[in-house]
Amino acid sequence: MEEIQSRSVRADRLDSPKNAVAPTARTRVKRIPKRASYDRDAIYSILDTALVCHVGFAIDGQPYVIPTLHVRIADRLYVHGSAASRMLGAAAEGTPIAVTVTHIDGLVLARSAFHHSVNYRSVVILGAATLVTDFAEKFAVMKGLIDHVAPGRWDHIRHPNEKELAATSVLSIPIVEASAKLRSGDPLDDEADYAMPIWAGQIPFAMETLAPVADARLDGSTPMPVHVTEYLLPLNRGARVT
Repeated sequence: MEEIQSRSVRADRLDSPKNAVAPTARTRVKRIPKRASYDRDAIYSILDTALVCHVGFAIDGQPYVIPTLHVRIADRLYVHGSAASRMLGAAAEGTPIAVTVTHIDGLVLARSAFHHSVNYRSVVILGAATLVTDFAEKFAVMKGLIDHVAPGRWDHIRHPNEKELAATSVLSIPIVEASAKLRSGDPLDDEADYAMPIWAGQIPFAMETLAPVADARLDGSTPMPVHVTEYLLPLNRGARVT
């Protein structure tokens, strides 16, 4: 996966019609529509800088939401899990799903309780998933997932064998019906409240890694690879293309 220069995604960005996901009745943002983005770069950036997504689905009228790892490859999102997973089994049989990813970038403290908020970036993807059955594609997705979680790791580990791949289900979700919603910046108070002597502003959040901790059964002579010592979370790697 080629690394490219980091680009910030702003809530007030203008979508490029040539690079936009066409909004549908289900994905068009109706609540504060000015925060919406249908731009693929915005959507992909939010997906690519997250480690976890949440997959929502319903079985016999009972809704479920399951967190799982994901990876985006080109214009498809992939999730994986045990072949016995109820979520993956239902989705593979055509049950409609909703996938969400959210970053919380900070708290927004306003002068009034009503205008308190958070700065965030989120994506919703709707649609039907398909089960990946081709061995080569499944293998490529597993490589992509490992490299998304920890770039460079794939070259240092034992790759999955046929039995392990058979025990793993991979779902492919087209990024066709999707939208992003973003907020950034200061609180938006009522004009009359700006004169009040109340502190207002933002408390930004930042995620970072701590020092690696070796497995208790690791041979002490085993060197720590560079991809571990210099690990960066997806959020801190910058945008990428696949």
